[in-house]
This record gives sequence, C-alpha cells and structure tokens, in this order.
Amino acid sequence: MTLPRVARWAVRLVGWLLSIALAIALGFTLYAVTLLPPLRPWHTQLLKEEFDAQRDAGLDFAGYLQLEARLFGELHAKAQTWERDGLDPDCTPAPRCATLAQEAFAYSRFNPQGPMQLLADGAPFNRSFRLTLARPVGQALLVHGLSDSPYSMLALARTLHGQGFEVTVLRLPGHGTLPSMMTTMSAVDWTAAVRLAARDVAARAPAGQPFYVGGYSSGGTLTLQYALDALQDGSLRRPDRVLLLSPAIELTPVAALSELIDLFAVVPLPVLEKVRWQEIAPEFDPYKFNSFPVNASSQINRATRALQRSLAEAEGAGRLARLPPVVAWQSVVDATVGSRGVVNELFARLREPAHRLVMFDMNRSDALRSVARPAAHELIERLIEAPRGYTLDIVSSGERADARVAVHRLASDGTRTVRETKLSWPDDLVSLGHVALPFPQDDPVYGFAPGSGRDGIPSIGSLLLRGENGAITLSLGSLTRLRSNPFWTLIDADVSALVMQDLAVVRR
Repeated sequence: MTLPRVARWAVRLVGWLLSIALAIALGFTLYAVTLLPPLRPWHTQLLKEEFDAQRDAGLDFAGYLQLEARLFGELHAKAQTWERDGLDPDCTPAPRCATLAQEAFAYSRFNPQGPMQLLADGAPFNRSFRLTLARPVGQALLVHGLSDSPYSMLALARTLHGQGFEVTVLRLPGHGTLPSMMTTMSAVDWTAAVRLAARDVAARAPAGQPFYVGGYSSGGTLTLQYALDALQDGSLRRPDRVLLLSPAIELTPVAALSELIDLFAVVPLPVLEKVRWQEIAPEFDPYKFNSFPVNASSQINRATRALQRSLAEAEGAGRLARLPPVVAWQSVVDATVGSRGVVNELFARLREPAHRLVMFDMNRSDALRSVARPAAHELIERLIEAPRGYTLDIVSSGERADARVAVHRLASDGTRTVRETKLSWPDDLVSLGHVALPFPQDDPVYGFAPGSGRDGIPSIGSLLLRGENGAITLSLGSLTRLRSNPFWTLIDADVSALVMQDLAVVRR
C-alpha cells in the first residue's frame, strides 16, 4: 500500500472515530436533557472553601482540617438560606413549583430538622475525624469511597480503635457536602489529601509502632497507590499493612466513555447543565450522594488506570516483593467495581502468603439456584483451582442445607482448612455487594437487622417497598440492594486478629 493511500485511510479512520465520539456525546446529551429530573441548587451551586491541591499545597493536616471547618460553615450557611428563602423563589409556575422545591428540601439531607438528619444524629461523620487514645499502640489512616463519606469507615475505625489504635479517617475533597462538589473534584486533589493525612498519621507513630492504611472502594484505590508510591519515595513512610474493602482496582471498559459523554456540557447554555450528570436523584441519604456526575466516573477511571500502571511497573521492577501485607475483603458479586479486578490486577501479582484475599460467596440455597447467575460460581471455582502465591479465604455455605457459613482457607502451598462459624445466610438474601461490606447489619443508618434505625426512624437499609416503577422518585431496585453486611463480625474478628499478630511481633 502506497504512502498516500495509508494517509487517506488514516484520515478516514480519524474522521470515523470523531463521528462516533460526537454521536455518543450527542446521544448522551439528548438523554440527559430530556430524561433526567430537574436539577436542584445542591447540583449547581458550589462551595469555595474546598481543598485544592495546587492552591493549598502548603497545608499540613491541621490546616486541612481548618479549611474543612470553613467549608462546612459555608455549607451550613447555604442550607440556612434554602430553609429560609426557598430553593428558587423565582420558579414558575408558582405555587406548585415552590411547593415541590420545598418538599425536595424538607426531605433532603440538607434540612437540619429533617428525618434523615435525625436518623444520622446530625450526620457528624461527613467530616474527617480521629478516634484518639492516651497511649495508642498503633496508627491507622482510613479513606472512604466515591460519593460517600468518612462514615463508611466508622465500623472498621472502631474495630482498630478497640484494639488500641489511634485511627484517622479522611474526608476526600468533593465529598460530604454538596453533590455539586463532585463536578469539580480531581483525583489529583484526592492523592494530595491522602499524602498530607498519611504524613500526619505516620508522624504520630514512633519507630516500631504499626502504621496501617486502608480504604473502601476508591479509598482502597488511593491507599494502595500510596503504599506502592512509598516503595520508591523515601519521603513517604511505608505502611506496615494495607486493609481494603471492596477496592476499586479495575472498572469496566465502558467507564472510559466518561471522558467524552459530557462534551456538550462546555456549551454555556442552562439547558445543558444536566449533561454533567449521569444520574440525578433525591438526596435523602445523610452520608452518601445519590446523584452522580460524569466527572466522578472520569476521576475514578483515571485513578484506577494509574493504579494498574503502578502495579505493572512495580511488578516489573521487582518492588512488589517489598509491598506490605495486603488483606482485602470482596463480595464475589459487585455491581459497582466488579470482583475480577482485585483478583486479576492485584492478587494475581502477589507472591507472599501474608497477602490475603477474603471472598464472600453467594447464597447457594437450592431455592435460589434457578435464578443465580452462574458467573459468580465460576469465579469462585476458578479461584479454588488456580495456583496462587497469596492466601485465599472463601466465606461460603457451600451446599449445606442449613446455610451455615464456614471460612475455607486455601494457603499458597495448597493446604486447605475449614473454620466453622455460627453465622448463616438469611433466607431472602442472595448475595453481599459493593455498598454492603463496610457496615454492620445493625448499623443505625444502613442496617437491615430488625430494630435498625434511630428515634423511631427506620434505617435506609431496612426499607423494602413494593409497587410499580415510577410510583416513587427512586427506582424500586435501589431499595432492594443490600446496604449492610450480615457477616461483618467476621471482618471485625479478622482485623482484631491481625492487630494482635502484628503487636506480638513488635513486642518480641
């Protein structure tokens, strides 16, 4: 083929790719403009006091917390304005528009007198917090996931604290305040915040005292990235252990579309503001945003791809042999980040038995066999049969008629042991999932156990409504998704045992 012909084909290929990209962006724009619900002020109004890695490069963690205090003061003032003056006094047609807007505020997380604020006891864990001790035996930094808040790390923080650790839980930039702040947040800001928090926490741990990092979902992405960076950056203290809950290691290829689907959002027309959003939903959850902007997908996609590159580079350079022990808890069914990434991208590269993957199986009840997806069982079977350099725990009832759960440990040398538990699969529970893992089943906000809730307000996790789609402002499917973990006690005991193990080594 001659050079001019190659050039013509190259030009045609670029033209086709551009046409496809524009078609995808245009299709998403039409969907967003015509089908997404109206935007509220918490989708469009921004706060000024959020951390910015470039502007606030000189801050230490104390300065970060001071900035965060001003940020939440700004949020409080804005919510007071909405409560006093209404969301949009110029909305038409009035009074119906004003009534709907006030109802949206009254039942939102932003109403200080609303039921969700009462359920969460004022929602104090939307901010960074530290569980302190007079004489801690170790230090831990924990980081929450995308679109949620430090509350998702509260149960794990209390477990570590109960074992004598001082625990710091970081609020990532863009979270805990208004969903609009997710439209401008950056993975660069997240990384900078994790580093300044880790620097502070590590400095509080004297030599010989354990220093842990851990995270949930995208918080797992960031803390694992920190541990990898510390292998080649002498200014970063290496953690002694990495704890991961449902870590975001790999996203589906479709996630890459987030880099282009909001292309027309740059056009300065009010009607196109909704193009910034993949989902717009009522903001009733006190600790997690229900609406989701395109930028959130873009930033976590960039963070996970950077992590995959770091893992591959560390493996190629032989640095993974120095990675501190990684322990991850993962549901075999995970509709948010999938379960294969943690297996294929992370643990398949690890060659030490101190690294451990704990995989929660599906309910294998005969009553559910006909509707269960076979792919989940196939992944478990593949893990069991495949050679591995790490330790694998499978939490499963197997084929037992009483649904009693056991922990099946498969060591890297092929040894297999079984530890029985007193736990059983609830009859109506099909699987765990991404959002369920970090919360105990009696959590006052997300628990599904009888009595979960606070002051007569039922927990979000206990809501189970039946009806026709379209009858309420949420999809009925969102209310059947499990939000807490009936097997949390296994994670609690596991973490406690790890701490005791590490402290025994230190005291020798």
